Amino acid sequence: MPKVGEMAPDFSLTTHQGRELSLASLRGRKVLLWFFPEAETPGCTVEGRGFRDHQAYFDDRNIAVIGVSFDSVERNAAFAEKERFGFPLLCDEARTLGLAYGACDEPKARYARRISFLIDEQGRIERVYGAVDPRDHPAQVLADIVDSEA
Repeated sequence: MPKVGEMAPDFSLTTHQGRELSLASLRGRKVLLWFFPEAETPGCTVEGRGFRDHQAYFDDRNIAVIGVSFDSVERNAAFAEKERFGFPLLCDEARTLGLAYGACDEPKARYARRISFLIDEQGRIERVYGAVDPRDHPAQVLADIVDSEA
């Protein structure tokens, strides 16, 4: 698992919209990369809605919110459409990103761990959120960001 201050592992994966998205393409912006276990499950829905409901705050701070699960493009697309998510969901079916970020321990893991990484504008890990509570994680991330700006 990457540690604070280290370069974030780069990636290029397909989003739920069928487009490729790479970390390198987001240089100059902060990125909140949040791993969730499975689309359309109760905890993941609550967490995703929290990010959706706080989207304007993240946008105002030029922070790209990106969800990651091991689900297919079709499953993540249905989840994003149903919940009206305005941010991409990456489809890490091969678990390469999950392995690189410590969201799973092996390529056959069924689910990703619920962890998140705040990545700075240069691509370094700024903060690691392990074992998050999906009910308040989006608000906690924003509180930490606001505190760091003060």
